[in-house]
Order: sequence, then C-alpha cells, then structure tokens
Amino acid sequence: MSELQNPTSSELLEQVSTIELARELAHRLGISPAEWHQLKANRKAQASQQAAAALVFLLKDRPEEALMHLDRASKWLDRSISAPPCPTHGNARK
Repeated sequence: MSELQNPTSSELLEQVSTIELARELAHRLGISPAEWHQLKANRKAQASQQAAAALVFLLKDRPEEALMHLDRASKWLDRSISAPPCPTHGNARK
C-alpha cells in the first residue's frame, strides 16, 4: 500500500489546523460533570484543563481570557485555589 492510502500520524496531524488541535486537546483534558467529583481535587487535571483552555483563547486572539485561564492553572499548581463545594451537596440556604 502506498503512503497515500495509509497516512502516518504526522501526516494526519498536518491536515488539522492548530486551533482544531488545541480544541481537541481542551476537549480531552476537560473535566466533565460526571468526572467532577472524582477529579475536583486533582490539581494536575484542573491545571491541565485550564492551560488547554488558555491555549484555545490565545490562538483565537483573546489574550484576556487566555491570561485568566493561565492564572487559574498556575493557582491550581501552586495550591492557592481549590475546587468549590458541589452545588448539589453544599448547605442549602434560602
């Protein structure tokens, strides 16, 4: 079989735009609602999610949003923030 019939991974990646790659990375690193309880205190997962989102915003020429997400990623890593309590399990105040 020729290379055209069996493209390599790098050849496939060359066909995808940088923003599409960043979006896919953000999607893969995103924490779904179903995973939230399991990963809410996982600093690597939280920081990765924020850093990937920052990359998407940077590539979309939205530096303010990129900085906000980079700041959050940094705070997850330096332990200056943590996950908020789950809204469905917190104290219900009326």
